[in-house]
Amino acid sequence: MTTLNLNATPQPQQASATQRPAPLLSISGLSKRYRRQDPLAVENVGFDLGNGEILALLGPSGCGKSTTLRMIAGFEHPESGDILLRGKSILDQPPQQRRIGIVFQDYALFPHMSLGQNVAFAMRHLPKAKRPARAREWLDMVGLADLAERMPDELSGGQQQRVALARTLAAEPQLVLLDEPFSNLDAALRESTRKEVRQLFKAAGTSVILVTHDQAEALSFADQVGVMHAGKLIQVDRPERVYQHPATAFVAEFLGHTNLLDANADGEIAQTALGPVAITPATSGQVRVSLRPEHLALATAPDGQGATVVEREFRGHDCFYLLEQHGQRFCAITPSHTLWQIGEQVSLEPQRTATVLQY
Repeated sequence: MTTLNLNATPQPQQASATQRPAPLLSISGLSKRYRRQDPLAVENVGFDLGNGEILALLGPSGCGKSTTLRMIAGFEHPESGDILLRGKSILDQPPQQRRIGIVFQDYALFPHMSLGQNVAFAMRHLPKAKRPARAREWLDMVGLADLAERMPDELSGGQQQRVALARTLAAEPQLVLLDEPFSNLDAALRESTRKEVRQLFKAAGTSVILVTHDQAEALSFADQVGVMHAGKLIQVDRPERVYQHPATAFVAEFLGHTNLLDANADGEIAQTALGPVAITPATSGQVRVSLRPEHLALATAPDGQGATVVEREFRGHDCFYLLEQHGQRFCAITPSHTLWQIGEQVSLEPQRTATVLQY
């Protein structure tokens, strides 16, 4: 695998602990409807993006994430709301004046140009004589300087993706937008390329918005994850917070397997079909909580006094179980060094705090 040259650009400066820098990008009240009779494709979306930060907009097809990206790029105009870049509205600026780079899933390299020419084409801000040398520097950053004379069709998918990123960065954008950039790569190449691209952006101090429907991609690539559904931005937070403390049942289920339990809460404890479970935040009354399957432990139970193993999926490092008790189904993920057989009776023991869902 080609190694990225992470020393090709200076490291971003770190803000002091007492300083709260202004966001690079600030979105507020963004809404878009394509036809008058249609529902809103994007409804009242708002978020901030800091300098050098990576945000992933995650959601199913048709949720509005790509439309949001296109409005930021200037390819679509919102019905309402504002987009501030470094504190100034860019709504009236055409795409070419916004200094925003965008990388599509098909890479969009010019097939009749060499890699060096593809990258140099983005450098409209430099004299022509300086572009080839600078293009080689950008290609060196993505580990492809030795291939500058090659044509795009002579490269693998992962190499083409890195050239597309080099060309985008060569234009020295204030912000980079990625629209499903890894979806055309096979699974193994997607993971390695994703890791290299993240290192590249972090080394360059580049602010990025990634649009994806892949949960693992969003959680591993981004500093902040925003989950969208039916045109609305449901929750924005650090990846671990969104996964461990989902705001809604949709977020909980979209980010992976979970157990949704109806419960009667009394402070920090709720009574559920699994028995008493610690909850956060503390509340009272009827609630629904989310408990991730890896937060359930299994133990041997006497016949008729536990849950029945209905399905088992061996996944190497762990096992996924589907279990049934009193007509209700649960899921659990446990290390694979202990295996339970289908039909076996087990007790389900919550090991972590469950999250109370908003709605």
